Amino acid sequence: MVGPKTWAKLTAPAGGATPTLKQGATGASVTNLQKLLAQHGFNPGPADGQFGPKTTAAVKAFQNAKGLAADGVVGPKTWAKLNGAAGPSAPAPGGSGPTLKQGHSGAPVTALQNRLNQLGFNAGAADGQFGPKTTAAVKAFQNAKGLVADGVVGPKTWNKLGITVSGTPSTPPSTGGVRGNSALANNARSVALSMGGYSSQGRCAAGVSRAIQNTYGIKVWGNGNDIDNNLPRDKFKQVNLSLAEALKIPGLVLTWEKTSTSLGSKYGHTAITSGDGRSSYSDFVESNTLGAGGRSGFKVFMPI
Repeated sequence: MVGPKTWAKLTAPAGGATPTLKQGATGASVTNLQKLLAQHGFNPGPADGQFGPKTTAAVKAFQNAKGLAADGVVGPKTWAKLNGAAGPSAPAPGGSGPTLKQGHSGAPVTALQNRLNQLGFNAGAADGQFGPKTTAAVKAFQNAKGLVADGVVGPKTWNKLGITVSGTPSTPPSTGGVRGNSALANNARSVALSMGGYSSQGRCAAGVSRAIQNTYGIKVWGNGNDIDNNLPRDKFKQVNLSLAEALKIPGLVLTWEKTSTSLGSKYGHTAITSGDGRSSYSDFVESNTLGAGGRSGFKVFMPI
């Protein structure tokens, strides 16, 4: 079988060079790159040795699927993943399943997550919760397969996934018309990962403000316990939800007047819900907001 490793040996330039490549590059190394991307199931267009926008998009999708910085530049880390173990064979078309999107849960979501992970698109733990990480994996898969990258798993996406899934997903319970914003949740996750990852930096308001600015183009000033007063009322309104209810809806803004930490006792805390029923985003990803104790003065705000 001629897989990525064999292609690498057959098509590599003399000496087996794997130079750093980016858009605008040309030559045999680019042809090699394009063939490897195609072998891994990412469509760079024809293997013509021209590193253009389509090859850049394929590189970024591959990097995102492999947990690398998706900058479109092919350096040592990207080459290592490309020349590593062969990815699974491209799925045969013909799959089907229920329409799934962020907020859904249940066995169909678990099957989707397992399939994405099997194909090299990191959906996280197959926990049956369609949250932001599963959305990101679906979008990366759709982009790699030339589909509209909207994060919704419909007939065309199931067809490319190549599996047949039955069952009906669960949807979030009714919360009296309260709705969030998945784009805000996704932006908040990106900000949190870029700031502190999974460790608090003591800058929760900066993370929330940055996510709001990236989503709505507006700047919200203040500390954690100032955000509630400074949210523009033509964009957000306060709603009456428990923490458990709010955490099931992506893209709600949470604020607390005080927490049990030394900074929190003075400045409070703020975060944006992920929608998975447990976690939230600020200057870091808080994996168990539901279980965090010692907080008071809780408020919830929904985008209008």
